[in-house]
Amino acid sequence: MGHSILTEFAHRGIELLRQDDPVLYELLDQEYLRQTNTLAMIAASSIADPSVLACESMVTSNVTTEGYPGARFHAGCKFVDEIERLAIERAKNVFQARYANVQPHSGTSANQIVTFSLLKPGDTILGLELNSGGHLTHGSKASVSGQYFNAIGYGLNHDGLIDYDQVYRLAQELKPKLIISGASAYPRIIDFKRFREIADEVGAYLLADISHIAGLVAAGEHPSSIDHAHFTTTSTYKQLYGPRGGLILMGKDYDRPSPDGKKTLSEMIQRAVFPFFQGTPSLNTIAAKARALAIVATPGFKRLAKRIVTDAEALAKCFADKGYRVLTGGSDNHIVLIDVLQRGVTGVIAERALEACNIIVNKNRIPGDKKSALITSGMRLGTNSLALRGMGRNEMPLCADLTDLVLSSVKVFGEQDYELDKAIKESVEGEVKELCRRHPIPRYSIRLWEQEALVGEEPQTLQASLVNLEA
Repeated sequence: MGHSILTEFAHRGIELLRQDDPVLYELLDQEYLRQTNTLAMIAASSIADPSVLACESMVTSNVTTEGYPGARFHAGCKFVDEIERLAIERAKNVFQARYANVQPHSGTSANQIVTFSLLKPGDTILGLELNSGGHLTHGSKASVSGQYFNAIGYGLNHDGLIDYDQVYRLAQELKPKLIISGASAYPRIIDFKRFREIADEVGAYLLADISHIAGLVAAGEHPSSIDHAHFTTTSTYKQLYGPRGGLILMGKDYDRPSPDGKKTLSEMIQRAVFPFFQGTPSLNTIAAKARALAIVATPGFKRLAKRIVTDAEALAKCFADKGYRVLTGGSDNHIVLIDVLQRGVTGVIAERALEACNIIVNKNRIPGDKKSALITSGMRLGTNSLALRGMGRNEMPLCADLTDLVLSSVKVFGEQDYELDKAIKESVEGEVKELCRRHPIPRYSIRLWEQEALVGEEPQTLQASLVNLEA
């Protein structure tokens, strides 16, 4: 009975939206169609299962409270307490962690919670430079992390890999209070063990931001940071295929004394999330995190993660074979970084021209980039969404061919001005739509749902995704 009522309630919400606000409904409808017919090669995103999206639109949004399960500052939390406990246990299980906080509103806020609870104004932090693939919250001067603290950046060696020798030298010289490992545009394996060795030698704490590789870490396709870093943070929407949100995780150091010696590190984080940094948790988002983490724990997700890596490896090789400069020569994760300026177009032109053909990428600065962040010399690709659609090695050449066809046909008139041949645009749009039709987003197609109902099992196109979406 409860399941039937909830299903009818969700259907009623959509129908009321259609009736009462047709303008907004139409926009949402168009966005759904855009996503289903678009080749999304964005490294910083994925596609959430409909069951995850359903959690975000549930009645848990109506519950206002502060604090943690069993210790709330409002009444009416009997069921949301159980939901949050479920999310915590699933996060700990997926990452083999000893502590998990599921309340951070984003990966950025998770990083800020750790740094602002651990450090004092002016303390030294050591993080990967933004232009070398780091993140704003790792000490960029454009971020509060680079203005509130004494932020020093480390970079890459001549092969485009993290310069661990430089990290060691800077750590020895500057004695940072915190070292941050992790990246937003780095296509290779990160040696968290080496980072911890350096941190221990200089008495620093280590924060590992795995926002981009969390799914690979959970599936065993990338070494885990959990027992190497004192703190591990991640967003939940990039490679966990979940809602907009973040997690803070801890391994063996969870019960280590905090800097003031008055509590453990996990107790410090617990107090830092609430009441120090955040107020009311987003309980509907926490429910969606719980659902996404259940999917991550399935054997099918491990197969998906493996395909993410093999797709990126293949995609990088396809572009290299076409003469593009692929940074570091390839990829160990889901990210492929390409120097497009070498081919005569800026990153922003590449992004806009490809979007006009229903191929979504993002412009990205690359090491030594002399262009601004709004222009860039590089382009960042990712395989999260391609892999979810069931695309494998055999489809990567076509993805590269379509991308190259657009970039090779662009007439450039400046850093941002260009012209795209109409015939090529229409041809590529058509091929993209056909590719997406052959590889639909699992469980997004109404036609496939109807087929499931008729035959009583998943159609072959869904089986091809290799994702067991039953928790």
